[in-house]
Amino acid sequence: MVNLQEKNERFARLNLILKDEWLTKLQNATVMVVGLGGVGASCAQALARGGIGNLIVIDGDVVDITNINRQLIAFTSTIGRPKTEVMTEMIHDINPYCQVYPMQKFVRAQNIEPDFATLPKPDYVIDCIDHFYGKVAIIQWCIEHQVPLLSSMGAANKLDPSQLLFDYIENTSYCRMSKTIRLECKELAIKGVEVLYSKEKAVKIESHGSVKKADTLGSTSYMPPIMGMTLASKVIRRLAGLEDYDGIPKIIE
Repeated sequence: MVNLQEKNERFARLNLILKDEWLTKLQNATVMVVGLGGVGASCAQALARGGIGNLIVIDGDVVDITNINRQLIAFTSTIGRPKTEVMTEMIHDINPYCQVYPMQKFVRAQNIEPDFATLPKPDYVIDCIDHFYGKVAIIQWCIEHQVPLLSSMGAANKLDPSQLLFDYIENTSYCRMSKTIRLECKELAIKGVEVLYSKEKAVKIESHGSVKKADTLGSTSYMPPIMGMTLASKVIRRLAGLEDYDGIPKIIE
């Protein structure tokens, strides 16, 4: 049974700055967060604390010890556990009234359509993965199903959160991931993909002879979580009705 007084008290501070009707919109909204790493985990918890009533969380990975420096769900006690499992527990601990739909899978072009068909249709998708083909598949799915999308670009080797900004992918610069996605979108005649990216020039990392990509992708404790919080803030304001938006990528004929 829902304890209405307790439920209202949980978001009392939020209700001070959001009208009842705005908060109701958030409680009725469904947001999909794809990827529960440094960006996605912080984004999902901010959405839960921000009053979103239904969350879809997707990731096929488990918590690794190397995640501890930046990922909200990474603790010594959670190493080896599925990220979706840890995230679901955390969301329910924040807000027991939030309906969570976890999917323990990696998003790939070949599985996105059947996998997403098993989930509620989201009001917004937030892409927080770092897999190129997965990101493109999400863009194409959002076009096909007419769902607004925000996509996170690279946080690796960046130090200054003040240089983060929202823009369309075709206007981005100084971001390797943005360049790769931008070129693919141009090839596919896609425009209007709204992204959060950093215009800061990446710090150069010495590889010391290593051929592993992960050995040249440095990260701080704050950049990925700040990106996640920033994405959540944009979606919360939009779904509450405080910002006008379209947000659906388009194919240009």
